[in-house]
Amino acid sequence: MIQAAMILLGRATPLGATDEEYKFRKRVVTHASHMQLENLPTVHVRICLARIFWDSGFWAQTEALEEQTVLISKEGLGQRHPDTLMAMIKLGATYRTRGKLEAAEYTDQEAVSLCKDVHGENHPDTVLSMANLAATYQARGKLEEAERLKEEVLSIRKVILGERHPATLTSMSNLAFTYKHRGNLKAAEKLEEQVLVLRKDILGEHHPNTLTSIANLAFTYRQLGRLEAAERLAEEVLSLRKYMLGKHHPDTLSSMDHLALTYQARGKLEIAEKMEEEVLPLRKEFLGEHHPDTLRSMHNLAAIYHELNKLEEAEILAEQVLLLRKDALGEHHPDTLSSMAKLAAVYQARGKSEASDGT
Repeated sequence: MIQAAMILLGRATPLGATDEEYKFRKRVVTHASHMQLENLPTVHVRICLARIFWDSGFWAQTEALEEQTVLISKEGLGQRHPDTLMAMIKLGATYRTRGKLEAAEYTDQEAVSLCKDVHGENHPDTVLSMANLAATYQARGKLEEAERLKEEVLSIRKVILGERHPATLTSMSNLAFTYKHRGNLKAAEKLEEQVLVLRKDILGEHHPNTLTSIANLAFTYRQLGRLEAAERLAEEVLSLRKYMLGKHHPDTLSSMDHLALTYQARGKLEIAEKMEEEVLPLRKEFLGEHHPDTLRSMHNLAAIYHELNKLEEAEILAEQVLLLRKDALGEHHPDTLSSMAKLAAVYQARGKSEASDGT
């Protein structure tokens, strides 16, 4: 009886990107969380339940389920079976989201190689695996490789799926993200504005992907110095995410983090401080101290303390985040270099030039 219920739930769970499909997955998460995950009957059911957990921000449960799925699928179906390859693709994305970047890159590279061999270069699953690898390159600071691969993925998806397909829009959004981090802000802005218009039209104004587009555009406006527009968009997306996802969802915390940065840029330092101090402990609790998003919050809060002339607090946090980023990302990652620069600035403000020179 329980196994039959699992199969029915798995078969009934849509994996698409429309607002209705997302809301369905959110509604059934309570039922999914009570299932005995070790006894799930098929790989497809496992993938569907993992997606349910993912959409609700239960990333630890998603990771555990997907690791089981890959092992079981390799043993039962073989490494080259399409279900096994899809399970690997999903696991690589989860590793990246959880901040396990070495594991993500290894899994993504294996998935790309196998998908190209089994499906061919233009198969949707191959292209998805390439998109995931590009995102992992981005997370690891390999921006040239990320941009090259993202441009390739976007080109293929436009031809195969068309310009209005949700996956094509995701590729446009992802490429804009890389352009932004490589300093090409105008190109990023143009792409993000296109994506936002299309997502509102195709997915609806409240779909998570539409909210992501609003958040991305707000981030770009802030970097371009359009602070009033950035603040308005950032406040809008935070309000919607709190309502749609809940206050503790990782996407909601990201919105709070970005809004705090916008407040900081507009000189609203006390408001920024209060918001970032709220985000940091939540990220530590839900993501872990070593997760890139947690480290980003620590770095951002240290910068706010620095501007508020709370130099002792700034130094303590800046030293912590530098050590953690060196350990998690390596000494040459852009985020690590940013932390080194921030700590040097704090040391200088405190008159510790020797410490700054030795960083």
